[in-house]
Amino acid sequence: MGSIVPFQDLNLPPQTLICPKIEPKLEPYDEEIPSYFSNLSSNSDQNSNPDPLQQLYPAPQISPEENDVYSEFFRISELFRSAFAKKVQNYDDTDVLDPDSRSIVPRDENRVSTAIVTKQNHNNRSSEMVRVTALGIEDQRYFRDLVRRTRMTYESLRILSLMEEEKGRLLGIVKRLRGDLRAASLMKDRGLWLNRDKRIIGAIPGVYVGDIFFFRMELCMLGLHGQVQAGIDYVPAARCTSGEPVATSIIVSGGYEDDEDAGDVIIYTGHGGQLRNSSKQSVHQKLDGGNLALERSMFYGIEIRVIRGIKHEGSPSNKIYVYDGLYRIVDSWFDIGKSGFGVYKYKLVRMENQPEMGSAIIRFSMEVRANPLATRPTGYLSLDISKGKENLPVFLFNNLDSDQGPLFFEYLVRSIYPPFAFQQMGNGTGCDCISGCSDDCYCAQKNGGEFAYDRNGVLVRGKPLIFECGIFCGCPPTCRNRVSQKGVKHRLEIFRSRETGWGVRPLDLIPAGSFICEYTGVVLTRQQAMVLSMNGDSLVYPSRFPERWAEWGDISQIFPDFVRPTYPSIPPLDFAIDVSRMRNVACYISHSSSPNVLVQFVLYDHHNVLYPHLMLFAIENIPPLRELSLDYGVADEWTGKLALCN
Repeated sequence: MGSIVPFQDLNLPPQTLICPKIEPKLEPYDEEIPSYFSNLSSNSDQNSNPDPLQQLYPAPQISPEENDVYSEFFRISELFRSAFAKKVQNYDDTDVLDPDSRSIVPRDENRVSTAIVTKQNHNNRSSEMVRVTALGIEDQRYFRDLVRRTRMTYESLRILSLMEEEKGRLLGIVKRLRGDLRAASLMKDRGLWLNRDKRIIGAIPGVYVGDIFFFRMELCMLGLHGQVQAGIDYVPAARCTSGEPVATSIIVSGGYEDDEDAGDVIIYTGHGGQLRNSSKQSVHQKLDGGNLALERSMFYGIEIRVIRGIKHEGSPSNKIYVYDGLYRIVDSWFDIGKSGFGVYKYKLVRMENQPEMGSAIIRFSMEVRANPLATRPTGYLSLDISKGKENLPVFLFNNLDSDQGPLFFEYLVRSIYPPFAFQQMGNGTGCDCISGCSDDCYCAQKNGGEFAYDRNGVLVRGKPLIFECGIFCGCPPTCRNRVSQKGVKHRLEIFRSRETGWGVRPLDLIPAGSFICEYTGVVLTRQQAMVLSMNGDSLVYPSRFPERWAEWGDISQIFPDFVRPTYPSIPPLDFAIDVSRMRNVACYISHSSSPNVLVQFVLYDHHNVLYPHLMLFAIENIPPLRELSLDYGVADEWTGKLALCN
């Protein structure tokens, strides 16, 4: 039998880590940003406009330990080197540490030593530019976890804001703001935006090529792109040591009629000369601002991060932003555009030895969903290993070797529980809701007075246990409290991997907080598990899954009084799941200590808290064809395998 949980840790990134930022080329106004947020992308040193949230939620005092998080890049400051080396040597007051380096400014040892203990100004972006290179595995894991935690906090705040808006509370905010803007504002006021103390040139630690974002504010919050609306992010000449502007990233959204995007090669039109809400030029462009910054970045050979904006119906904003890696500007010229006005054009070519572009993977996944055999003529062992048992077909793909292991197991959509688990059904009580459950119904009270899901079925806050509406409830199947029991909603594929053996990847974009599938098998008591384990059967122990559910919805960094849910409570679990003969797609999900999937315990078909269902939810936005990973627990120190089976 093939290994259920491959050994390799999926928290290790692809060969190359990369990411983006932006400024003055105005993109189409698909997102209306209130004037309050205009200062977030300001390149001046002026203080931000007064935030209406600041008075309601004053920022807490930051301890030295907390402040170290915002100064983390100083911990690896020895990795930063000076850039524009040959150019800045012309200045008598500049020392070049490494003539072959392309970091933007030389490192100041005194500044590094004092910055760690000095409180940072999180509202203003720094003009100091650095490049991060040669991160070790532990550093890569640290920054990936930092980005993931920041995004989880943001998404939790955004969803909570929408729910509070439904209740008419709006989190105490007087001025009505969109949920994404409200979340970004709260995090900014608490100093939780990343990379504000440095302008990073090139790769940004913790962000992978192919990462997907639903809102522009996420890009600003992570330091990927510092402009709320503009398409070119750059540092003005007045704030550069070289005395010349430098561009760091662009967003390509098809907002200019003269843009040409061929994937690896982009003809990018400079900013300026457009009427609002129009893609046509109305006046000639000027070589200033972001246009000049792009030209100077070409001159100095500075890499540019590229983010693509793509229309996507499943997104809250009907658009997604995909980070596609680093490009170099190889040519620039002034030309007459399609509307008869002069425009500046820049030819960008994607740098080699990077992971495949996320936008290309999205297009490929769409082709696979539409016609798998035409897209990949060889490699398919089954176009639906579930044989119609799941809502959507589960593909089985192997183009590496002759292993067909998953075909030899019976596919199990739901776990099989011992009969006595259903004996504690109480009096068969449930809610008597007719059109759908409300916050004061019986099932809401069982969940501690609030439902775990929003109106779109997204997990709002992880809990020790979630009671979904069941067979004794009067609410319809469309009830908001019936999410995980409905089965798979995203197309999945079991595939053969050189790194992890068998793994699972989605063919759809899975938004953070979305239900993926149940982890199924035959449920055994402790005594039964002890007997079967002696035969070497594959057993999964739910008690060994770390409490990742506690991380989802944790907003303690924003509201210090926040306490993670403790109700409904659940006793220590003392059962195992046998997957040696009957299993589902979840059993092939690989292990990672930095996973993108969490386990949430759920009850709906019985009320025995000793035997909950293991439901899997996405921790982050999972792009198509990115491998899913779970934290199964501690690995066996003797065999290197996870302590899941004996």
